[in-house]
Amino acid sequence: SASDFKANVDQACRAAEEFVNVYYETIDKRRAMMTRLYLDMATVVWNGNVVSGPDALSKFFDTLPASEFRVNVVDCQPVHEEATQSQTTVLVVTCGTVKFDGNKLHYFNQNFLLTTQVTPNGTVWKIASDCFRFQDRGN
Repeated sequence: SASDFKANVDQACRAAEEFVNVYYETIDKRRAMMTRLYLDMATVVWNGNVVSGPDALSKFFDTLPASEFRVNVVDCQPVHEEATQSQTTVLVVTCGTVKFDGNKLHYFNQNFLLTTQVTPNGTVWKIASDCFRFQDRGN
């Protein structure tokens, strides 16, 4: 029903906003913790480069220069359960700016597919897919 859909969207957006705060704070300030945000089978596509698996992700995040992310827009929507084998999944889209090592400001957009995972401490959102792209002209 329409009210169920509205409740799902509201839940998805609350989860997305919490996730976005945690994700960008972690990448800026606690880089060593990044892989904990991803499923073991997660894939990251970073400006067209594919990184997959916990070890490769860990190495990748270690090589990124220090960052200062500013998110200007967060958008989200629940993904229909028929498309995800009944797994609760949310699409999150962000855009904003980032400076690496204090260099020039880049515009970026990033898409995440988040899915719930049950852990001993409760249910947590994990990244199943992450696609990052600079939006600067000429890049």
